[in-house]
Amino acid sequence: MAQKYRIYINEKVVLLTAKSPKVASQYQRIDAEHFDLKIVYHWVDKQPCKLFYVLCDDAKAFLKKIISENHLIEAAGGLVTNQYDEHLFIYRNNKWDLPKGKIEKKEKTKIAAVREVEEECGIKVSKLQEKICKTYHTYIYKGEVVLKKTHWFKMAYKGKAKLVPQLEEGITDVRWFKNEDVPTIVNNTFPSIIDVLEKEELITNTVGLLSE
Repeated sequence: MAQKYRIYINEKVVLLTAKSPKVASQYQRIDAEHFDLKIVYHWVDKQPCKLFYVLCDDAKAFLKKIISENHLIEAAGGLVTNQYDEHLFIYRNNKWDLPKGKIEKKEKTKIAAVREVEEECGIKVSKLQEKICKTYHTYIYKGEVVLKKTHWFKMAYKGKAKLVPQLEEGITDVRWFKNEDVPTIVNNTFPSIIDVLEKEELITNTVGLLSE
């Protein structure tokens, strides 16, 4: 199966693919030959369409090229599940999110993922499990378009410690969600978080065309 990658620009999706989406009429195509993320970011942000695609022979190579041409920030975080099969979410910037943060210089990715979860939620992770996926999204940082690559891991927690949101990071709530309540997150979260939840099969068929 040909590889596909998604780059998120705010609430919008740019799909890098070697094959046109099945429902191509719902997407707006971006020319691969002249692709410049710094320009594309501002253009996409102004379009009414939410789904875009770039047709390229090798999506992985195309993504590597984008990374090489832009300021890359790496982050790590996790989907934490407790002994009651509940999942940990934080509330920041008026949206539900998963705990994550920037990887510090010379810090290992797995160590950073656990540290960020513990700092943002006030718990001690019981076990670091397998990697879920990587997501990419862009935003403006100090006036510059930057690309953030986030490494997501599964984590386990056993205990009953009180959750403590890291207020200085803009987190106002930390909460456990039961499996049946996770789909309610979809209405007020980021596309990259939906990606993680879909990979873990906590939600299905909720973003429709994003499953292309």
